Amino acid sequence: MQTGTEFRDDARRVSRLPAETVKRLTEISPMKACYGAFETVTILVLAIGAAIVWWTPWVVIPAIIVITGRQQACFVLAHDAAHYRMYKNRTLNDVVGRLFAMPVGISMCTYRVIHRLHHNHLYEERDPDTPLHGGYPRGRAYLAKKLAKDLIGLTAYKTYSYFFGAPAINEDAEKVNRPLDDTSPALRKSARSDRWFVAGFHIVAPIVAILTGYGIEYFVLWILPLVTTLQALLRFRAICEHGAVTDLSSPLTAARTNLVPGWLRWWMFPHHVNFHVEHHLYPSIPHYNLPACHAKMAEHGILKQAEIRDVFSTAKLVVAPKV
Repeated sequence: MQTGTEFRDDARRVSRLPAETVKRLTEISPMKACYGAFETVTILVLAIGAAIVWWTPWVVIPAIIVITGRQQACFVLAHDAAHYRMYKNRTLNDVVGRLFAMPVGISMCTYRVIHRLHHNHLYEERDPDTPLHGGYPRGRAYLAKKLAKDLIGLTAYKTYSYFFGAPAINEDAEKVNRPLDDTSPALRKSARSDRWFVAGFHIVAPIVAILTGYGIEYFVLWILPLVTTLQALLRFRAICEHGAVTDLSSPLTAARTNLVPGWLRWWMFPHHVNFHVEHHLYPSIPHYNLPACHAKMAEHGILKQAEIRDVFSTAKLVVAPKV
């Protein structure tokens, strides 16, 4: 790959899976990618349709909860596309990734630039995600305040500024991180172009909804969760993945895999995104092969010192008093 576009394997990794195992796990399956996309879209359509047909709080509120989880699933599929892991054909991969990213307000091409820096510089000065999940544990009151601000929509502009490549200020280092300055000219150009499409979509979509008589439904069922409940969910998942870690010397301990009951994983960690240690060690593995990667790494003893917890113990850890 051209310099400025690659997702590097972390050089701090000590143990490795056999090359033939990694090769098998990195194989892209168009059928599995399509299934993930179909499942996400189908549930969104059913939840939105049910709420429109039975427009009562008893249906609308549960529908918003379901929609929030599937909006996050759109983020995860766009994330896989940002890693070039949805389809082998790059054009198809990027079209599908952008289609899943656009309705939830993110530019997949811009996110590719930002997320590459997160992978290549995990918990280093150039990691643009550190301001979100760094510094934990900070105490129960701190996290509750942050989540409350998310739930009333006060932080959505920061989230979407991040996904549009805005400079991130690391409060501890007092330095500005400019993600779009650290990439190839081709990725920078595609990122800037893609952002115009996303902005255009979110200007046209509400106009169309209002003109077709579904303005209220659009704002309640799509925009409201997008700027409230989804913000809290994204924050808490990011903290579960990287917050309150104590050893930054390896991705085995600077990232966290959260073991989650099926019902909660479906909503909070869609498309196997809970296997985060595995993802950081092998970013070339598509989401549907991460459980198999976890099993193989355990089989080879690679996860013995890794940060692996059930999500409930992770929650207790991140809300512990600040040390």
